[in-house]
Amino acid sequence: MRKPIIAGNWKMFKTVSEAVSFFADVKGKAEIDGVEAVVCAPYTTLPALVEAAKGTSIAIGAQNLHFEDNGAFTGEISGVMLKDLGVKYVIIGHSERRAYFGESDEIVNKKVHAAFKHALLPIVCVGEKLEEREAGQTKDVCKVQTEAAFQGLSAAQAADVVIAYEPIWAIGTGKSSTSADAEDVIAYIRGVVEGLYDAATAAAVRIQYGGSVKPNNIAEYMAQPNIDGALVGGASLEAASYIQLVEGAK
Repeated sequence: MRKPIIAGNWKMFKTVSEAVSFFADVKGKAEIDGVEAVVCAPYTTLPALVEAAKGTSIAIGAQNLHFEDNGAFTGEISGVMLKDLGVKYVIIGHSERRAYFGESDEIVNKKVHAAFKHALLPIVCVGEKLEEREAGQTKDVCKVQTEAAFQGLSAAQAADVVIAYEPIWAIGTGKSSTSADAEDVIAYIRGVVEGLYDAATAAAVRIQYGGSVKPNNIAEYMAQPNIDGALVGGASLEAASYIQLVEGAK
């Protein structure tokens, strides 16, 4: 039985004091038996959040990492640094990273390997653009991105990856894929993983939906057999909303 996972992606929001205040509000309330709650926050807030999360069941994650351990990469953060901070998860290949910072499927794969090298669990994002969806290419795009991200991973590593299916046209737009459409694509992605490995590995992989997920629609996504949670942007920024999302995943 796959454990549902709700991961908040704060993107470039919240100062350290705002992050600590948020955590104080969700502590004890977003800790629901049977649901894994994760907060993926800006680098500057991670030390304070890791400290605040001690003794709770809420996991802290980063939003990106470099694939090298160290070097002349101004402005970058490595897996060595994230592991030293004590984070558990790291988002890799978010569409904003792909679009604004030129991250290719090859770079995403390198980052996935870097995450495992340092015992970090990757949340790998895949998803299609609006024009790709309109052209009927959704599944083809997700297949290529998934296969590339998993290249070179063992079955044991693959089983620990969290995949976030995020149709790019639905991120931050207020539009969202219907639960039936999301289920169809996510079931397909699970089939891609089975083709790469086996049925047991595919059954173990948790696949989230992301794209304008809110407290009022989380339950309908979670009712689908292949949807194991959500990667949530804007709706994860307010404590009350985040708590409702975690509760809705039960």
